[in-house]
This record gives sequence, C-alpha cells and structure tokens, in this order.
Amino acid sequence: MTRVAVMGGGSWGTAFGALAVVAGSHVRLWARRREVADAINQQHTNREYLPDAQLPAGLTATDDPEEALDGAEIVVMAVPSTHIVEQLQAWGDAIPPDATLVSLIKGVDVGTRRFGSETIAATLEVDPARVVVVSGPNLAGECAAGHPAATVAAGDDADRADQVQAAVMSQTFRVYTSPDRVGVEVSGAVKNVLAIASGMAYGRGFGDNTLAAVITRGLAEMMRLGVARGANPLTFSGLAGVGDLVATCTSTQSRNHTVGRRLGSGETLQDIIADMNMVAEGVKSSRAIIDLAHDEGVEMPISEGVVQVLYHGVPLSSMIEALLSRSAKPEIYGM
Repeated sequence: MTRVAVMGGGSWGTAFGALAVVAGSHVRLWARRREVADAINQQHTNREYLPDAQLPAGLTATDDPEEALDGAEIVVMAVPSTHIVEQLQAWGDAIPPDATLVSLIKGVDVGTRRFGSETIAATLEVDPARVVVVSGPNLAGECAAGHPAATVAAGDDADRADQVQAAVMSQTFRVYTSPDRVGVEVSGAVKNVLAIASGMAYGRGFGDNTLAAVITRGLAEMMRLGVARGANPLTFSGLAGVGDLVATCTSTQSRNHTVGRRLGSGETLQDIIADMNMVAEGVKSSRAIIDLAHDEGVEMPISEGVVQVLYHGVPLSSMIEALLSRSAKPEIYGM
C-alpha cells in the first residue's frame, strides 16, 4: 500500500486524497486549519471546500505537516502557486529524501515566472525529475462524487510517473502517463486565463459561437507558448490540453470561469475576489504568463486582453473590440 501525503486541504487536494484512498493508497492529508482536519476525520466531510462530498473513511487528516509527511512515498503539493514557496520553506525539510513529489499547481509564480514543478524543485533544491505534474479535466466536486474522469501524470522520470499512476488510478478515475511535463504544466496554467476570457464572454451574454472561438483560439495560444518552451504539440490535443480547457471554460464549477462571468456582468475584480473563499489561479498567473510569452516572442492576444482588463483598467468592451480588429491571419501561425 503506497503511503501518500497530500499537502493542502482545499477542494482539489481533498478530492485527490479521496481518489487515492479509493485506489487503495494509504493517505494522510495536511490541512492548515485544525477545524478542517477535524471535520475530515470525524464527519468525513470538508464543508468549506467540498460541501456536497462524503469523503471515504480511509482519508485521514492532520494540521501537523510533519505528521502528514512521516513515511510518505509520494508527497502531493496541493497549495496555490502564490503560497507554495512559503509552505515549502516551512515544512520542506520533513519530506522524505526519495519521495516522489507531485504538483497539482495550475499557476505560475509572478515574481520568478516559474511553473509549479519548477518552483518545487528550485525551493527544495532537488532534481526536477523527482516532480510529477498531474493535470486534466478534473473538477474537484465531480471527482469527489466518483463521476468517471481522467487525468495525466507527466514527469521526466517514467518510473515516478508510473508510481503516481498506480497510487491514484481506480475504476472511476483513469490516469495516463506522459513524458511531457512542460506541455502538461503550460496547459494547466494557461487554461485558467482562458477560462476567465470565456467567462467574460458568457457574462456579456454572448453565445456558443463566441465560446467555441475563445476555446479554439485560446488553444492555439496555449500551444504556441508550450511549443516555444519545448513541449510536444500533441500534448495540447489531449486531456491536459483541450480536455481541461473545455471543462474549465464551460463549467460553472470553475472558479476562473466564475471570475470572468462576474466581470462580464459588470462586477469589479476586487468585489469578486473578496467574495470567494478559494483562489482563482488565472487571476495572478495571467501576468506571469504574458511575461513568459513576451520573453518567447509568442503572441497570446486573448490572454493579453484578460490581463489588460484585470490589471490595466481596460473596459471589457474595448478589449473585445481590439481582439476583433486584429489584422487577418492564417489559422495556424506562430509555431
């Protein structure tokens, strides 16, 4: 039985821990707040982040990170990109020396422009091959409810990716492996920015044609950035690419889509963030992603438009007008 530590008691961390229990792993989850850990242990619920889910009794939790990490063979990082460095500095020394490190992070650090696996490896000063990225169309509530779903475990070390696959794959949750850590990670971060754009379109009252255009042209942006950073183009046609993009851009369960929809309806970003109890990764990552695109000489007009609305006071109507007035281009360009 594989021993798994899940570091983070938010919605996806909790759901991932539950999936690993169902797959037969021994799972200990670390929650920053004692009341969250107590509710998981005593009521088998996480009312704050997964209010409708009944969690398996085998999922245990603690507010002591060293207790969670003790003896772990796989350590799952389920902390937002904005807090991962701070957390790793606090308890990273307690991670067992050969444990496989798993990143569930779908964001980019604004200061360093590093993706989750890069931040983990740099902060812990370990070989990046120890890190496996897990990403796909995995809305936490549906996964926790046992709805059939699939994901990708991507890493430079095939044995570690296989280890993660075995630890979490079950009859209702299929896990595919990939050597393309870069492509899977770029997909997971960029799709959040595009989900904000799709939500904006929805909030403005636009229809399915607009949504399809945002998704497909957004996919082209995602692919251009990924290929520029060395990713396999085929990755973007898979679960971590178009699969996660469709789920996040169309679901009302998506936090990033929700942010965009409310912006499109006329609310301010400040009011929306103040009203949410979970992080929408695309809000902060969007600036770092555009910085990376500029570094690579890659055009990402939809993502750049999101940044203009979020951070530079550009009205949504002006952003839409700018996108629609761009010069004509062939459908496939920039790769």
